[in-house]
Amino acid sequence: MRRYGKHTDEDDIRSRPNRKGNRPRTNIRPKHEDAAEGMVLTVDRGRLTCLVEDRTVLAMKARELGRKAAVVGDRVALVGDLSGKKDTLARIVRIEERTSVLRRTADDDDPYERVVVANADQLAIVTALADPEPRPRLIDRCLVAAYDGGLEPLLVLTKSDLASPDKLLELYGDLDIPYVVTSREELETGDAADRVRAHLDGKITAFVGHSGVGKTTLVNALVPEERRRVTGHVNAVTGRGRHTTTSALALPLTGTDGWVVDTPGVRSFGLAHIDPSRVIHAFPDLEAGTAGCPRACSHDEPDCALDAWVEEGHADPARLYSLRRLLATRERREGD
Repeated sequence: MRRYGKHTDEDDIRSRPNRKGNRPRTNIRPKHEDAAEGMVLTVDRGRLTCLVEDRTVLAMKARELGRKAAVVGDRVALVGDLSGKKDTLARIVRIEERTSVLRRTADDDDPYERVVVANADQLAIVTALADPEPRPRLIDRCLVAAYDGGLEPLLVLTKSDLASPDKLLELYGDLDIPYVVTSREELETGDAADRVRAHLDGKITAFVGHSGVGKTTLVNALVPEERRRVTGHVNAVTGRGRHTTTSALALPLTGTDGWVVDTPGVRSFGLAHIDPSRVIHAFPDLEAGTAGCPRACSHDEPDCALDAWVEEGHADPARLYSLRRLLATRERREGD
């Protein structure tokens, strides 16, 4: 054991090296002003495929981002090897502020939010008119998630050769939602894709729907050079299809500057994260009437000021009914 006298020299003092390196620790993180801008196209087991200028680059998230995850549609800043060549890997060092977020939870009791896509302008809700039967409660839940996240909804009704769309369209008529009705024959000839494409130009559109409704088939028709596996068999007993899209994927829309985001088929759409005060923003004719509402009003209670607002003639009663029906979807299961 070494002992030191009264006159020790600093050179005699031994210091323990940092096992992880001799550089001093710091909380200061680099700003990466020279980082390249990119867009996340898909995420697979911690690896993110990003579009940087005109090439795809494989990247991983930097440790300094902590638990913050990047999702499809995110605008990100990347450093490292951005050549896009085989066996190269870049690093995402920053996730830019999002303009919109489509979120869902596994069910209404699950507090964990799952971000499906970021920065989308529009949510295309694809549902079949038959085989499988339409599920209005699921459509309602998707609409609430769209309004809450800042996305404009679009209804895409498929298989009109099997059933009339009139009843379903009447249910959503007071919401003034744009819609497209297609048949199976139109999907095969490309006519359906042409009519849907007219609503997608210049926008990032996320497609959502439960399995078997023709969502991926429609995406394949919209983006033929990026063919996805055609949707699988629809179970004759349950009326549910087999999942053919396993992860969200952003695809450039042929012939326009728009984007299509194909998402996995959903069996449920939890709304545990929904705040009624955000959904009301999608109803500008009713929003002004909430000024007299009590604090944290659910807009479906005896003291809600919207009742008097509608009675005074400021808005159509059907609009208030539609709002309350959508907000009530949190208390109803999709199959109810």
